[in-house]
Amino acid sequence: MGDKKAAVIIGAGDATGGAIAKRFAKEGYVACVTRRNADKLAPLVEEIETAGGEARGFGSDARKEEEVVALFETVEREVGPVEVFVFNIGANVNFPILEMTERVYRKVWEMAAYAGFLTGREAARVMVPRGKGTMIFTGATASLRGGRGFAAFAGAKFALRALAQSMARELGPQGIHVAHPIIDGAIDTAFIRDTFPERYKLKDEDGILQPDHIAESYWQLHCQPRDAWTHELDLRPWMETF
Repeated sequence: MGDKKAAVIIGAGDATGGAIAKRFAKEGYVACVTRRNADKLAPLVEEIETAGGEARGFGSDARKEEEVVALFETVEREVGPVEVFVFNIGANVNFPILEMTERVYRKVWEMAAYAGFLTGREAARVMVPRGKGTMIFTGATASLRGGRGFAAFAGAKFALRALAQSMARELGPQGIHVAHPIIDGAIDTAFIRDTFPERYKLKDEDGILQPDHIAESYWQLHCQPRDAWTHELDLRPWMETF
């Protein structure tokens, strides 16, 4: 294991999460990336390794306590100390309140809020004894205001923001930097391209967020000295209204 250090990215998809993993791997971290289906991580791991970095893919359901505990135990034992933790699970859905089922509301909360607690707690448990570490919880527009049809998503993202605030106040004095970036705008993903083609055209005008640029902000958060830590910042395209 030697002097290797780990960056754990929970929810490393094909866009933002993957870009964050690549950015930290570029700086010498072993990118420990997770999804429920480990097979879907193979292309990302291969891309990082081809570029000269190190990565490990883990199939782990962030909503299941035993799997989360096992994940951090494995990373600490087989890779190295977890110095960076990023929670990047999405769960963005739109349902009119009259059509909202109990199952949808609960599942969104489990993915976007409860999973943040489970993974964040385990990250804290390994970071606090060492007195250092960076924890980043990805927020969204819905972290600040509930929109039409977003009762489930906004409820979960509000909860995640409260979790991050509480953890920042508790863990900051113990050397842990807890941050909550708010991603306010469409991101350059296949989902946006296929679902909102008119919005996607704004890419040519820098009107949607680029995953690599989000990842750069996450790296800069990690590099901040503790006398000038940022807890919350917003990232949005220049044309976004707010």
